[in-house]
Amino acid sequence: MPSLILLPSIVKAAGNKPKVIEEFIGRVCSGTSNVSIARMKSPCGWIEPGQTPEFDEYTVVLHGLLRVITKSGTIDIASGQACIANRGEWIQYSTPETGGAEYISVCIPAFSPENVHRDADSR
Repeated sequence: MPSLILLPSIVKAAGNKPKVIEEFIGRVCSGTSNVSIARMKSPCGWIEPGQTPEFDEYTVVLHGLLRVITKSGTIDIASGQACIANRGEWIQYSTPETGGAEYISVCIPAFSPENVHRDADSR
């Protein structure tokens, strides 16, 4: 029998401004450790600490623009676009434009504070 998720769980976000993370599937909401699926709502000017996660992250931008900085460059992902970030690679996310951004994030395996490995100077 399929499991119905009635409401997402709100997960505390890292960064310089308040960001809303609504986890629909993952360690917090459904007790699922092999994948997490969350809707992110980030304000204009939000920037997350850099990280070197143990998960692959698949991101689809629904509204606004998400900036992705890696050691090899910067990518701006606009509404209707997506990106794949591979585990073990340093990455930093931000929403620099007016209106911020709303996007879906899928992490395999599921996100956890223990497997994201944020930069030491940002903890």
